Amino acid sequence: MRKKIVAGNWKMHLNKKEAINLNEAVSNNIPQNNVEVYQFVPSVYLDMLQERSTIKIGAQNGYPEDAGAFTGEVSMLQIKNIGIQSILIGHSERRHKFGEDEQFLKEKLDAALYHQLEPFFCCGETLQDREQKNHFETVHEQLHASCFHLGAEAMRSVIIAYEPVWAIGTGETATPEQANEMHEFIRSVIAKRYDQTTADAISVIYGGSCKPENASSLFQQQHIDGGLIGGASLKSKDFLEIIQSF
Repeated sequence: MRKKIVAGNWKMHLNKKEAINLNEAVSNNIPQNNVEVYQFVPSVYLDMLQERSTIKIGAQNGYPEDAGAFTGEVSMLQIKNIGIQSILIGHSERRHKFGEDEQFLKEKLDAALYHQLEPFFCCGETLQDREQKNHFETVHEQLHASCFHLGAEAMRSVIIAYEPVWAIGTGETATPEQANEMHEFIRSVIAKRYDQTTADAISVIYGGSCKPENASSLFQQQHIDGGLIGGASLKSKDFLEIIQSF
């Protein structure tokens, strides 16, 4: 059975005290509904929260080389070494603001799996892609270029996060039907590349202005297995309501 997942992406927010308070507020009130909860936090808080948290703590970014002259970067090996189990790869902000292309994301994915980190691979189209009706082609190409070189067993270790770029931090949200259509498409191309068993084993979650008001309608869709939550994950009440909506 596919995992049900609610993951918060804090991005570059919160000071140390705020980070501890938010983690504790969520940890102490998680509903018992078989949902796996993650918090992807700034790298400066990884070690601190990993040691004290009952929630799964994940890294927002990692470099594919184990060591070297890469000032300011943190390697997958270093992330794994402090006990972190999960990492975001391919978030739209890394793609568009930092120029990370599919080949580089492929290298990141390989490094994460080599070090036994659970990758959340993000994919999604821009508003222009959708308006030009290229959204399916765009997402397929992202998966093909960065993920589909993997064997089936490795692919089953990947969680896919579909994030329509036009709905991130804009207040806009894909309708439940639009999101489910893309999730179904993602599962279909995985099945075509591998097999239906592999496709059915992979959790595909939605990341695009998911909030308490729309979480339930999104999570009721057949092919949506949870959410990668941005702004709403910074407020414990909102984040807990999203978890509860399952």
